[in-house]
Amino acid sequence: MPGKLRRLSAREIEAIFARFGFIRVAGGKGSHLKLRRVLLNGTRQTLIMPDHKELDRGTLASIYRKALAYLPDNDLRPHFYTD
Repeated sequence: MPGKLRRLSAREIEAIFARFGFIRVAGGKGSHLKLRRVLLNGTRQTLIMPDHKELDRGTLASIYRKALAYLPDNDLRPHFYTD
């Protein structure tokens, strides 16, 4: 069973995804950030999240689930959950 979901800000999440090659791109609407990485075969992987100082746990869980489409759970879990 996973530990407790951490409390993270959008900037902290941006730093986490930067480790996996995601960079911020222009085009985020309003108070949202758009992060993207382009794979060697040209595939674009995009994540969008609110740019808040502290994100609700439900929002964090949603971002985590969406990121699992691009990143393995074993690599991502330590950044989002406590032990």
